[in-house]
Amino acid sequence: MPPLARSRFIHSRGLTDAAGRLYLTQPVPFRYRQLADNRFHTALQGDHLHGLAERYFAPTPGAAQLWWVIGHFQPRPIHDPTIELTPGRVIVIPSLRTTVELIFNPTRAAETP
Repeated sequence: MPPLARSRFIHSRGLTDAAGRLYLTQPVPFRYRQLADNRFHTALQGDHLHGLAERYFAPTPGAAQLWWVIGHFQPRPIHDPTIELTPGRVIVIPSLRTTVELIFNPTRAAETP
């Protein structure tokens, strides 16, 4: 079964090992880029990636599950969504347009990390 359209593994490749087992490669992350519609959030006590994704991607079903979009997009990527963010840290939030048009774009799989 291929990864779901909004899964963080959407840009992984499905391969078969020597024993015939299927596996996914590491996904190609969409790294930080200076874009005019980036938003900035200064972390407060108790902030974490799930909560920020739920807040900034609110109209999207399952918004909190898009934590990886924000985590990968940082100048210093964040890989663990359960860790509380350091208060005062500036988190760059890609716009919903960037997320839909660029990050979820199926042709992006050909990019190199």
